Amino acid sequence: MLIAVLSGFILALSLVITGKWIKGKGAPLVGLFPLALFGYFVSFFPAIMKGESLTFTYEWIPSLGVNLSFHLDGLSLLFCLLITGIGALVFFYTAPYLKEHIYLDRFFGYLSMFMGSMLGLVLSDNIITLFVFWELTSISSFFLIGFNNESEESRRSAMMALSMTGIGGLFLLASMIVLGTVGGSYEISTLLGSADMIKEHENYLWIIGLLFIGAFTKSAQFPFHFWLPDAMKAPTPVSTYLHSATMVKAGIYLLARFTPMLGETVYWNGTLIIIGSITMVYAAIHAVFRLDLKGILAYSTISALGILVFLIGLGTDQALLAAAVFILVHALYKATLFLITGIIDHETGTRDVSKLSGLNKVMLPVGIAGILAAISNAGIPPSFGFVGKDLIYEATLGFETLIWVLSGVALLTNICLMYAGFQAGIKPFTGQLPKAYEKVHLPSPLMWVPPLLLGSLGMVFGLMPFLIDKSLIQAVVNAMIRGGALDVELKLWHGFNLVLLLSGITLAAGFLLYYFLKPSALLEAKTNRWEKLSPKSLTKGLGGIFSGISKLWTGFFQNGYLRYYLIFALTFLTFILAYKLFKETELYINFNDLTGITFYEVAAMVIIAFAVLFTVLTKSRLAAVASLGVVGYSICLVFLFYSAPDLAMTQFSIDTLTVILFVLVIYNLPKYLKLSNQISRVRDGIMSVIFGALISILTLEVLNEPVLKETSQFYAENAYTLAKGKNVVNVILVDFRGTDTFVEITVLAIAALGVYSLLKLQLKSTEKE
Repeated sequence: MLIAVLSGFILALSLVITGKWIKGKGAPLVGLFPLALFGYFVSFFPAIMKGESLTFTYEWIPSLGVNLSFHLDGLSLLFCLLITGIGALVFFYTAPYLKEHIYLDRFFGYLSMFMGSMLGLVLSDNIITLFVFWELTSISSFFLIGFNNESEESRRSAMMALSMTGIGGLFLLASMIVLGTVGGSYEISTLLGSADMIKEHENYLWIIGLLFIGAFTKSAQFPFHFWLPDAMKAPTPVSTYLHSATMVKAGIYLLARFTPMLGETVYWNGTLIIIGSITMVYAAIHAVFRLDLKGILAYSTISALGILVFLIGLGTDQALLAAAVFILVHALYKATLFLITGIIDHETGTRDVSKLSGLNKVMLPVGIAGILAAISNAGIPPSFGFVGKDLIYEATLGFETLIWVLSGVALLTNICLMYAGFQAGIKPFTGQLPKAYEKVHLPSPLMWVPPLLLGSLGMVFGLMPFLIDKSLIQAVVNAMIRGGALDVELKLWHGFNLVLLLSGITLAAGFLLYYFLKPSALLEAKTNRWEKLSPKSLTKGLGGIFSGISKLWTGFFQNGYLRYYLIFALTFLTFILAYKLFKETELYINFNDLTGITFYEVAAMVIIAFAVLFTVLTKSRLAAVASLGVVGYSICLVFLFYSAPDLAMTQFSIDTLTVILFVLVIYNLPKYLKLSNQISRVRDGIMSVIFGALISILTLEVLNEPVLKETSQFYAENAYTLAKGKNVVNVILVDFRGTDTFVEITVLAIAALGVYSLLKLQLKSTEKE
């Protein structure tokens, strides 16, 4: 299993070597890789059908409880099949879509990285590992969305997506750490056994609140949804893969996976119902007024994600069954519509739905795929979408409270989504073919076969739902139900009932809306009038305010003057130390415990005092450096007085080198100038006295602390036995702290190389300017 998860990253690395071949005739063959993974996961069907779940554990950081633990059950298997199955079709589709693109190999590398990240995410049984793969999906999607990096809009869209999902990832990490601490484990399978204890814990609200932010940002829930329409600047294969079956459903997967553990509370279910309802209606209405095919699909995707959050929020067995079915329904028809949109854009050069019609005459197979997808999207029998839509209505009608409100929300959403699906899947292919598109031709089979296959599956599963109800859907639902043992039997026909009536109303209203409401720039302009009040505009406004404050803050503190940097740093430290010392410290000095003061110590202190005064008052840089050297050498004497020759030698070496370096640096500087006024010097003097006094008090306070001998005893007892050295200090530096010392030496070496390079650098007169 570990190889299957990491294989996407391995493929991405291999493309560095095989890139030239991939950009040529080898491009279509890359799709065989995800196809092989699809076959690998299909092989687990027999075990999953029996109700088994498989666990694969590989040690990573066992001391921290972080392992590469993978858990395969019905829920993770469904997502693995979507990731690899739709992924294979996207790989095949990409070969002709980006044919002869200079960075085709790079694109396949990004897709492979993303596929591996998604597989790791949905299979992870360890919540820290899950977070790692969660962030990898954000990073790899950033490269995919911004693939056309010469376009400013693409770069901005990629940054927006990374910012939103990245911020959500930080909240998710906090949630996972708190959850692991409360539950006593980072393994999801273990945490499920502590569900009641977690829900009764005082940090439960923090856990679900932080988790919600992570899931909502990833799955584009209101008010974090606006990054997804912007992400449509990506090439169509990216939009298909990320926004129909994989990345945006990562948040849905997260909610579904943690429902048995954190669900069945008013906070969990109520929040998901409210956010899901707002998102599904808001986005569905927006989809009605869009002209760009990708814009229509983007908002209808957000609405579909809202439906899934809404269903998970309802939390009943029927609602979770509807969610499990709708995940597959949406993936099939939405991937089809995205691929069709890419074909239309590729062949006609436009995605404006008001300009497209009659393409059936030149691209019949593509038109058939579009009609099949639109039928499943609308929930017209005998499509799989009809089964899914009926289950949604059954879930709302079977809920305990607000039955008609919830059903009305679902009804309004489905009507708008039906209209949007007809605009994307039927409108471009029906009617009169414009003269501008008479020479349009059917693209490579690698482009039109994938959407036709996905569209056809939507009909096959509708006509024969028994193919997947027991073998897959039942296992998916049971993975979302705590101790689940639900018996699932999907049917196309449920008889004449209230659910059928709601379905009929949906279809009738959807057809009427499609017939009477024609897409136009005027309607889109009217909706754009409210753009100033949208979450996107409000977020940009807040970002502008934050940026302005940051500039003022930076201009004040980072003003380019080193003396002010020192003043700010010392002032901050002074306040912190003063607060800590005077609030919590009771300074007590027992003078009887102090040793007597000798003549040598007094002499050394007098020399230090005079050297310090000379340094402050002298007008010669060289004299100031020399007097500082006297201070250092006097401290060496103090170390000798207290039997610390090793420290004395270290101090002597450092001070000697410091004086020499300072002399070399300042020797060629201009004559000493007095650049500060009297007030500045008084200010600096006061700050120095206060800071020095605080450090002195802190030193005396340290002397009052009890001395712990455990560490020194350990080094003394083990220096010779473990490291074969009699000099304890040397053993600590070389063996016990060897890595730290090595890093310090490395840093010094790098700094020395930099200094040497600058000394040897000889610029031309033009370069110096």
